[in-house]
Amino acid sequence: MARTSAPGADLVVPPGPGLPEGLVIPAGELLERFTRASGPGGQGVNTTDSRVQLTYRPASSIAVAELREAARDRLLRGLEPHLVGGQLVVVASEHRAQRQNRIAARQRLIDLLRAAAAPPPPGRRATRPTRGSQRRRLESKRQRSQTKAGRGRVTGEGD
Repeated sequence: MARTSAPGADLVVPPGPGLPEGLVIPAGELLERFTRASGPGGQGVNTTDSRVQLTYRPASSIAVAELREAARDRLLRGLEPHLVGGQLVVVASEHRAQRQNRIAARQRLIDLLRAAAAPPPPGRRATRPTRGSQRRRLESKRQRSQTKAGRGRVTGEGD
């Protein structure tokens, strides 16, 4: 079992792009709620609370406050579309077991945090077409033009 997704423990986001030192979110900042998952099921469908709803407030988090200012701003800006009332809510209900859903929700939260913290990709560097590619393009246009010109109506010159 990976240390990053152990239910009930601190959430450890490993180092990566945008988070060179990684991130450790204390377990006290994560709120887990368990509800009954919808959909088909077996005998325990109406009795087990296997659906997990993981709630996290990144703006008031101690872990986010410890980041460098640029990384913190990028993380908060990246998470903004996912926030509902200042909270990041992640839901997992694809597994039958509550523990597996807890792990899946934590992994989803890690993925969201990593994606939000990653710096934007470098911009496109404009390039010009090579002289050979320009020549080939124009030659193929001439060839196509001649092919289409030959499709005209045939006129009888000897009549």
